[in-house]
Amino acid sequence: MSYKIVFFDVDGTITHHEDGTIPSFTIEAIKTLKSKGIKVVVATGRPLSMCKELQEIGIETFITANGGYVKHIDNIIHKVPMDKSIIKEVMEFAKLENNGLSFYTEEFSMNGVTEKEILTALKETLSLNEYPENNQLIHNEEVFLLCLFANDQTVEKYIQKFPQLTFKRWHPYVLNVLQENVSKSLAILKTLEFFGIDRSEAVAFGDGENDIDMLEVVGLGIAMGNGNEKLKKIANFVTKPSSEDGIDYALKKYGLI
Repeated sequence: MSYKIVFFDVDGTITHHEDGTIPSFTIEAIKTLKSKGIKVVVATGRPLSMCKELQEIGIETFITANGGYVKHIDNIIHKVPMDKSIIKEVMEFAKLENNGLSFYTEEFSMNGVTEKEILTALKETLSLNEYPENNQLIHNEEVFLLCLFANDQTVEKYIQKFPQLTFKRWHPYVLNVLQENVSKSLAILKTLEFFGIDRSEAVAFGDGENDIDMLEVVGLGIAMGNGNEKLKKIANFVTKPSSEDGIDYALKKYGLI
């Protein structure tokens, strides 16, 4: 099979799963893919503002906010903005309950609630060591993903309060709050359509449970050795961990570089 495009998750896939750096072999592998005319796309839970290091490598196409916002250079390929009135209602309820919310535009902000579990989750999911900006007027902007920081007991209150929304857990303390379908797989299909590439000609690398649909939708799905066990079970191949140049290893195995 001649593959034309490769989608990469970021945290724990492109980045070293222990220290958050991007290994030099991974940088070189991505540059080699581009030099061979193979398109490289990032597919991440991060907002675009937290992808600058990846842009510096030469990547031009980004699926961000877990699929809520897709941009190629200056072209917006796909976006799913939430209803502003619903965001405001969720914000007001979260304020009453003292629960953390995060908001994904091209930037990343929160609602000002602080607690140990939130900071731990920010570190584990976005490699952040401190809270982002507190934006109380975020409901006036286009928000492509809203996340709730909560345990299962707390989430039940939100499910009862907002039956029109879907709450999808992707981390032990973080849930996507969805008004309509947002996923990496849907964003990948939109990206493939934009470039005129068939899904059978696509490769995807991931490490988390929220990457399962991404690996399932492409022709070749590769799980990192440090990845989630459910993801490994559905992957076509499990490569070495990101800390052991797993991307470079798999790309060479399949003759992409």
